[in-house]
Amino acid sequence: MHLPCAGKASQPCYNGCFPSSFLASISDKSHNAPNSSHDLEAATSTTLHPHTQFTNHESLPSLEESHINFTKAYPSFGNNTCQLVDRIRAQEYHHLNPSNICFDYTGYGLFSHAQDQKQTASSVASSSSSCPPPSSLPEPPFFVISYKPVSLHSQIHYGGQESELESKIRERIMAFMNISEADYSLVFIANEVSAFKLVADSFQFHPDGELLTVYDHKSEAVDVMIETCKEQGVHVSSAKFCWPSLRIMSSKLKKMIMRRRGKRKRGLFVFPPYSNVTGTPYSYIWMSLAQENGWHVLLDARALGPKEMETLGLAMFKPEFMVCSFYKVFGENPSGFGCLFIKKSSISALKESDNATSMGIVGLFPAFRQETEGKEEFVMDNEETETKARQDDGSVSAHGTEEVFSSEIVELSLSTCTSLESGQCRERFGRVRGGGLEVECRGLDHADSVGLIAISIRGKYLINWLVNALISLQHPHAPTGRSLIRIYGPKINSHRGTVVAFNVFDWKGEKVDPAIVQKLADRNNISLSSAFLQNIWFSDKSDEEGQRTLESKVHRVKVLGHSNKTHSSGFGITVVKASLGLLTNFEDVYRLWAFLSRFLDADFVEKEKWRYLALNQKTIHI
Repeated sequence: MHLPCAGKASQPCYNGCFPSSFLASISDKSHNAPNSSHDLEAATSTTLHPHTQFTNHESLPSLEESHINFTKAYPSFGNNTCQLVDRIRAQEYHHLNPSNICFDYTGYGLFSHAQDQKQTASSVASSSSSCPPPSSLPEPPFFVISYKPVSLHSQIHYGGQESELESKIRERIMAFMNISEADYSLVFIANEVSAFKLVADSFQFHPDGELLTVYDHKSEAVDVMIETCKEQGVHVSSAKFCWPSLRIMSSKLKKMIMRRRGKRKRGLFVFPPYSNVTGTPYSYIWMSLAQENGWHVLLDARALGPKEMETLGLAMFKPEFMVCSFYKVFGENPSGFGCLFIKKSSISALKESDNATSMGIVGLFPAFRQETEGKEEFVMDNEETETKARQDDGSVSAHGTEEVFSSEIVELSLSTCTSLESGQCRERFGRVRGGGLEVECRGLDHADSVGLIAISIRGKYLINWLVNALISLQHPHAPTGRSLIRIYGPKINSHRGTVVAFNVFDWKGEKVDPAIVQKLADRNNISLSSAFLQNIWFSDKSDEEGQRTLESKVHRVKVLGHSNKTHSSGFGITVVKASLGLLTNFEDVYRLWAFLSRFLDADFVEKEKWRYLALNQKTIHI
């Protein structure tokens, strides 16, 4: 196995020897648990019997047999803490079952499905007889999101009065991310694209300033940042990734970080701890090297798993900016908001932006339902609306109720039912104690209760088992023993992220369109996503296999209500992507493996077309 570095131990390594998931290699306390990638590879190979290849989907071992072999290979997976996740899933997320398997969520879930259901039942039960019947009683929003027409510079320097709800959510998120309010300010953002654009608009680039990004895949948020920086005359460059491992070309990136373009400070270094597509880990030391050479660092924390912010890496290397995202309930509704953290000692790096497109900062406000002339409307609490609608210049802003009606609606769990003066029911989902509002984010509470070690163990074993299982699928009678699945990035590796990028190839060696794989997976109640790998570097221009995989990719991006812009990502590879989360269990990954094995049947896609036609009496275009 190729080692990440082969230099002296005293020399710093930039290839993952000090990975972002720093505790991954020391998280297993059992003497029988595999720690190194070599031990993990040996243990993983036993889960499907060594060197086993499957050429027919009907030859796969059963779920029960596979699970037995899995737990034998990874004994610490069955400890009490790991089993806690299964109990939490069964009790709080019962919508996650074989009929709803999710592999397409990133970020953090705020609330549990059971929490949402319990509040619904509670509100209906406590409603007065004058209330409409449950069948006609729509769910009120738990809070509303409204845009603030302010710049990032103004929001950080002058802020504004927070609603109690917004303050509580901010405190809970800061605690969950293990980020000190003494060190960082938190700004709520509409989405990740808005967050990256806000930083690009607001960062004070010096003459000869640079933007340096480290992404092996197309990211809409990063593309918007790049476009914004180019419009300002900023020099933009990107790290390159070796084919076929997709590891960072360390020597080239190191030169880009350390080279001088004038005497002023460099610019902005945008860095994810993992590839959010291939799962390739990147060393935190890249952040240190960048900061030592005058760069400000934006850490893209969207790929980090729950509790990974507690690893040693962030305690040692504190980035100037961080971006992450939160959605409502895992596996049901991904709507939510983004969070932008700004290091307080780096606020001076921000400028006042006159760019109107920088609007993306949002506020969170309580909402209740009121009925007028037989129509129900969701509105904010009037007192808080009036307070929030006044900006520094004293004018009424877009925080008024007209904006609220069209704003994004996201649910939060708060709880109490009182009556309005009109006699209609007013529901709030939360608890009021001692005159204060208590916000219960049970999704975050569950991650806290499980802890970093158990989360790391589960993710490491499940993703590596899945990788091994996918590699075992081989086309029958192929002259060169063609693999059904081609994985991009790391294979079995104790430090890899809990996401895998792959493509399906037929018996002739031709790639099955990832869009078709997604559609067929969705029909089997499995949610997958797709991505576009780019910035790939070939060591040998005559590498025919690598060159054949490349394709052109052009996409259109609509940002914050503005007209579409066409961006060319150049050449790369479209892939299928499966992301594992805290609540992913063994049955989920087994069922994904079983589904993909059906492509071993040369006629599987055609059969599915005819099956769909027979059931729905219409043609499907795939």
